[in-house]
Amino acid sequence: MKDDLTAIPGNAEAILQVREECRRMVRNRAAVSAGVSALPVPGLDVMSDLTMLTGMVNDVNAAFGLTAEQVEHLQPAYRRIVFGAAAGLGGMMVGKLVTRQLAVRLLKRSSLKSFARSAARFVPLAGQVASAAIGFAVFRKLGYDHVDACATVAQELLAARAG
Repeated sequence: MKDDLTAIPGNAEAILQVREECRRMVRNRAAVSAGVSALPVPGLDVMSDLTMLTGMVNDVNAAFGLTAEQVEHLQPAYRRIVFGAAAGLGGMMVGKLVTRQLAVRLLKRSSLKSFARSAARFVPLAGQVASAAIGFAVFRKLGYDHVDACATVAQELLAARAG
């Protein structure tokens, strides 16, 4: 069976570099999410967040060599490491094709923050600023958690490959 670990960063330094690049991407997309959250258009922020979150997760998975297709090409022992480590971290999106439904489930996990963001929108200007700040924080937190989960899985694969 083909052992295709070539897409996964090859050493600890490369994993850290990919992690930092992905965190920068998350911050940029969180800023866009915040900008959309500040607009007083009902539902626009949720649709935008779903689209951006799905794209961001798929991009992070690809950067770490952990897309569904890439993981499928791993030896069974390495696949078990990926899914076992991801499950232990709560990384439900590592190594999987992220769909809109999965993104909705993830956003629902932060439903209290979404409710606060929606409620804040009813206060003119200050509410829009608060909504944008909450949107940025939620998106960044979800993104950072996913980046860290991918980095940990990549480190576990690196250790397994070395040992």
